[in-house]
Amino acid sequence: MTNGRISANRHNIHATGRQKLLAHLAMLLFAMLIASSFSIGGLATRSMPPIALQAVRYGATVAVIGTLCFGVFRHRFRLPAEPARFFVLGLLMAVYMVTMFIALQFTAPVATGAVFTLMPLASAVFAWMLMRQRTRPDVLLSLLLAAVGAIWVIFRGDLGALLAFDVGRGELIYFVGVLCHAAYVPLLRRFNRGEPAIVFVFWATVCTLLFILIPATPQLASIDYAALPGFVWFAAIYLAVVTTGITFFLLQFASMRLPAPKVLGYGYLTPTFIIILEGLMGHGWASASVFAGALVTAGGLVLMARLPD
Repeated sequence: MTNGRISANRHNIHATGRQKLLAHLAMLLFAMLIASSFSIGGLATRSMPPIALQAVRYGATVAVIGTLCFGVFRHRFRLPAEPARFFVLGLLMAVYMVTMFIALQFTAPVATGAVFTLMPLASAVFAWMLMRQRTRPDVLLSLLLAAVGAIWVIFRGDLGALLAFDVGRGELIYFVGVLCHAAYVPLLRRFNRGEPAIVFVFWATVCTLLFILIPATPQLASIDYAALPGFVWFAAIYLAVVTTGITFFLLQFASMRLPAPKVLGYGYLTPTFIIILEGLMGHGWASASVFAGALVTAGGLVLMARLPD
C-alpha cells in the first residue's frame, strides 16, 4: 500500500498519508455532529416519544438518501447482493438506538455515558473476532487515557458521583446496545462489497428503519401530528440529514481506512462537544475541572491518532 491507498482485500491493512488524515478529520466532525443531536433531539422529545422520533428520523433519512441515490446520482434501483448483511447492520443499529432510550427510563444519562466508554474497547474485541484486526497495545493505552478523561467529563468532575456509580438494570440494557454498536463498525468494512457509498448507506438505513418501526409503530399511531410544534419537524429533518445521513457517510469512510477502535475512540469527544454546545446555547458552562478532563481526552486521542495502526 502506497500514497494513502487502501487494500480492498485485507481488513487489517489501513490507510496512510492524506487518506489517514481525512479519516481522522471525518471522525472529529462525526463526534461534533453527534453531540448536536443530543441537544436538538432532547428538545424534540419533549413533544414526541423518543423511539417515535427515531422512526421519523430514519424515515426522513431514507427519503432524502433515496432521492439522492436514485434521482440525483441515477443509480439503478435493485435489491443489493447478499441483502442479509444490511439486515444485520440494521438490526445492530436499531438495537443500539432503542436500548439507549429504554435504559434512560431506568437510569440517568450520566450512567449511560459511563457505559458508552466501553465501546471502543469492545470494538477492538469484535474487530479481532470478525476480521482478525489487531489493535496495538499503545493504541489501547491511549484509548484508556481518553476514556478516563471522558468519564471525568461525564461525571462533571464529581469524584463522589463517580465512586457512587452502580450497575443496574438500565446500565445492563444499554450495555447490550453498546455491544451492538461496537460490532457495527468493523462490520461496515467486512460487509463492504465495493458498491457506491450512497447505495450502501441507503440499504443500511432502510433496514434500520424496518427494525425501529417494530417498537415505534404503536407510538406513531397515537401521536396528534397536527398539534406538534414546528421545531419537532425541524429536529426530525436535522437528525435525518445531518446526524444520520452525513454521519453514516463519515463513519463508513473512516471505518474503511482506520482500525475499528480508533474510529470509535472519537466518541469520547462527544460529551465535551455537548458541554460546549450547551454553553453556547445559554444553558450554562461546565467547571474548569470538567474542561481539564476534556483536555485529557483530547490528549489521549491525539496520541492515538499519531500512533501506527
